[in-house]
Amino acid sequence: MAGIFSGKSGSTASARPVDVEKLHAKIGELSVERDFLRDASVRLGVIRGGK
Repeated sequence: MAGIFSGKSGSTASARPVDVEKLHAKIGELSVERDFLRDASVRLGVIRGGK
């Protein structure tokens, strides 16, 4: 852990492809949820505008 913050680039840890795919899927899921809730809020008059 200390090596991460020391600024030395001895060995870099890279995310496994499976982890990256899971993270991309989660980002997509949260983006869809955010857009849905924003649009619902606009329709209900809770917020104004689309963005």
